[in-house]
Amino acid sequence: MKILNIVKAMPRRQKQVIMLGIDLLMVPAALFLTLGLQQQGATATGELARAAPMLGLLMVLGMALSLLMGIPKIQLKAYDLSGIGRTAVFAMAMAFAAGGLGAAAGLGYASGVYIVFGLVFFLLSAASRMILLQILWAIYRGDRPRRRVLIYGAGTTGVQLASALRTHETIEPVAFTDDNAGLQGMTILGLPVYKPARVPEIVRKRRIDRVLLAMPSLSLPKQTQILREMEKLGVEVQALPSFAQLIGEEELIDKLSPIMPGHFLGREKLDDQMQASETHYAGRTVLVSGAGGSIGSELCRQVLACGPKRLVLYELSELALYQIEMELQLLAQEAAAVSGAGTVPEIVPVLGSVTDARLVRKTLGEQAVDVVLHAAAYKHVPMVEANPLAGLANNVLGTATLAREAQEAGVERFVLISSDKAVRPTNVMGASKRLAELVVQDLAARAKGTVFAMVRFGNVLGSSGSVIPLFQEQIARGGPVTLTDPRVTRYFMTVQEAVGLVLQAGGFARGGEVFVLDMGEPVLIAKLARQMIEASGYTVRDARNPDGDIEIRVTGLRPGEKLHEELIIGEGFLTTAHEKIFAAREARLSEIEVASALRGLRAAVAGADDDAARALVARWVEGYGPDHKDGDEASTS
Repeated sequence: MKILNIVKAMPRRQKQVIMLGIDLLMVPAALFLTLGLQQQGATATGELARAAPMLGLLMVLGMALSLLMGIPKIQLKAYDLSGIGRTAVFAMAMAFAAGGLGAAAGLGYASGVYIVFGLVFFLLSAASRMILLQILWAIYRGDRPRRRVLIYGAGTTGVQLASALRTHETIEPVAFTDDNAGLQGMTILGLPVYKPARVPEIVRKRRIDRVLLAMPSLSLPKQTQILREMEKLGVEVQALPSFAQLIGEEELIDKLSPIMPGHFLGREKLDDQMQASETHYAGRTVLVSGAGGSIGSELCRQVLACGPKRLVLYELSELALYQIEMELQLLAQEAAAVSGAGTVPEIVPVLGSVTDARLVRKTLGEQAVDVVLHAAAYKHVPMVEANPLAGLANNVLGTATLAREAQEAGVERFVLISSDKAVRPTNVMGASKRLAELVVQDLAARAKGTVFAMVRFGNVLGSSGSVIPLFQEQIARGGPVTLTDPRVTRYFMTVQEAVGLVLQAGGFARGGEVFVLDMGEPVLIAKLARQMIEASGYTVRDARNPDGDIEIRVTGLRPGEKLHEELIIGEGFLTTAHEKIFAAREARLSEIEVASALRGLRAAVAGADDDAARALVARWVEGYGPDHKDGDEASTS
């Protein structure tokens, strides 16, 4: 628009001159209106002419006072209570000045005339600015598209927000919505307050583009729930931070900071007691399969700290392999710089599957591997349950391939990372781990050079797909936190404990042992969920506390999930050189039975026969089956 361009191009000093001119024009206008009120309009013009000499001096004095008080410098869009107050003081000063000049000129007006003059001048000056501001906003708004917003929250924050937005160039507040029944139906700042239930109707009828959540005192989960409900309406949603957050008294990051998983073990951590013996890894070539996973990557870090000659990273995922190699290269360089060592351990990335016998054979031979730490496995119970052939092929046939090739290559030690889910499993993942154990046990019984061992532990806190990251993500989204069954318990350990156990077992092993950690009492998952919610600064919403922040919702046991896990199949433990590590000698299959199981599994995989694979697992794995009883409770399979 042409007028808008002129206004934008006008220099600030010119705008100030215009405002000063308007104020000066208000002086005779105010005096004329005052005299008209006092003289009933009959001789107002004549009286104004009689007061002309005084009026001229009053305008000059008014110009000086206005400049001294900085009245013309007040921006129209910033003309608030402070600006109105300065205008009132200016008007009062003008009234006193008019009284003094009138007395000196011998006009003989009563003091009330000058008081009325001050009031009229104040009203005219303030009104002129308000009118001019509306004209300018009309010009600006006519040139730009405006977003129509609904403010969620008619409290102090919402009212302040609406007041600030009323003069915004591109945003137009349309209405409020609030949960407070006492505010619903009222009109605040000219805007109606509606019930939240009417929001879909208001959005549609009043063409709302954006919803602004102005309730910073609400907990983050409740804000998140409201935001999601608003987003379903197809409008843009934004949340306003509280004043305390804006000035730094309250840090949002405090509630978003990660929770240390070890806090929920229910026992003392054993990290300091699980340090690996460097003699088994220093100067050796160590291969870690599944090197990019949660366990595998921590294995790599701790093995690297032992000073190996070479660390071979065997990984199926290209991205995971790239990330762990970059991290370890940097760690190796830093460790060499700190220690002053002349040599840096060689990091060798190998991209491939443990089921690829040719690649496994080539890698073991070319790298002259001394120790294999086998962590590569599909471990997510529902995923493997839905894809049994892939899980069995990777976890069982992959283990058989890597273990057999390790023996052929003359590897000194082979350690299989297993799971407590291998004990009387009710799911394919656990059964696959038990079959892998049986394969390694068979090789251990016949091996002449390679020492084979297995390490069995419970859930690793903080690993990918485990309950801690899942709960943290659900809490960050505002809930609900999902729980399969309130009775479910699990053994937990930190990733440092798990890796320390694996590396210690590499030194204790004499062949065929299943090592387990003294993991204390199992943890009730329902209690863990409540602890995590409260540790994040929120409250649990349940029957006892309906106004809580986050709900714990029971979803039912997933396919193959047990209520309670076990650590050993037989009775009792054997002690080891470490008081917190135990060994179990468990029943195994014969060489012929293992060969039969592997042959049948290969046939099932080749024929893509899920039923045959499940039947094979049921035949060879003790306790596997949909009718397995978990204590006194039936577990879904």
